[in-house]
Amino acid sequence: MTDSDLDTIYTRLCKTMTQLGEANASLFLARFAMLAIHTIDDPAVALHLIDDASEGMPE
Repeated sequence: MTDSDLDTIYTRLCKTMTQLGEANASLFLARFAMLAIHTIDDPAVALHLIDDASEGMPE
C-alpha cells in the first residue's frame, strides 16, 4: 500500500467519523475494527495490532 493509498483511506475514515458525529464515532470504530479483524483472519496478527495501537495511549 502506498502513502497515497494510506492517505486516501485515512481521509475517508476521518470524514466518515465526522459525518456520523462524535456520539457514534466509538461504535463506528468498534465495528470497523471487528470487520478488519475478520478480514485479517489471523489471531496473532490481530492481537499484535491491538497491542501496537494501544502503545503510548494515556490510561
